[in-house]
Amino acid sequence: MKKEYDFSKMKWVPNPYVKKLKKSITIRVDQDVLEFFQHQGEQMGIPYQTLVNLFLRSCREGNFKPKLDWVKRS
Repeated sequence: MKKEYDFSKMKWVPNPYVKKLKKSITIRVDQDVLEFFQHQGEQMGIPYQTLVNLFLRSCREGNFKPKLDWVKRS
């Protein structure tokens, strides 16, 4: 391995994965929901954040609409 490399002749190429980058967000979820995904992640051997992302992606691709159970007030 060389001590130094000459990158001056390299050609710049845009990152082809830039559209696939993930965005860090903060959300509030119920404790039992968080524990569910953490437990599932442990069983499957993947981080729970990845599992939540996979679940949300499948909801989006399946055009899933959440079930709203609360009572509407006039």
